[in-house]
Amino acid sequence: MRARTVLVIDDDEDVRSVVEFSLELGGGWRVMGEGNGDNAVARAVEVGPDVILLDVNLGQQDGATVLAALRADARTTGIPVLFLTANVRAADVARLRALGAGVLAKPFDPLTLGAKIAAEMGWAS
Repeated sequence: MRARTVLVIDDDEDVRSVVEFSLELGGGWRVMGEGNGDNAVARAVEVGPDVILLDVNLGQQDGATVLAALRADARTTGIPVLFLTANVRAADVARLRALGAGVLAKPFDPLTLGAKIAAEMGWAS
């Protein structure tokens, strides 16, 4: 599998660091981070990621609002998004998927994160 580029939008620096460590060292992927949902569209345009990992709770904004902004911009509308959330009840997951994004549970296992992203995206491993 070719090296993938992932943009992590999460206000928790520790989460961004763990994702970066897991995917860069464990899978050779390129990981870029952003801690502020307000900068999501600009950062996505700058990075050109294969996928965006988006926290559901970003402090001042929520992930659904950021997803709407990404979908509203022609430059980012086609970038796949996977929500990162600790709310993994069936109803919560269904609501997030209905917004047009995948869902990954937090906390996640850093050793299997790349495989879970690839599976969710339908990428061959």
